Amino acid sequence: MEELFTPIANLGFPIVVSIYLLVRVEGKLGKLTDSINELSRVLSQNFGS
Repeated sequence: MEELFTPIANLGFPIVVSIYLLVRVEGKLGKLTDSINELSRVLSQNFGS
């Protein structure tokens, strides 16, 4: 029975950590994208053509 749990634990843990990190990074990338778009808008208004 333990032979069955070892591969699952070895494979499952990295998957769970990867999913957790991807979800966190996704939120931060969304905020960064919004900030870049806002910066672009402000620069366009101030120095726009």
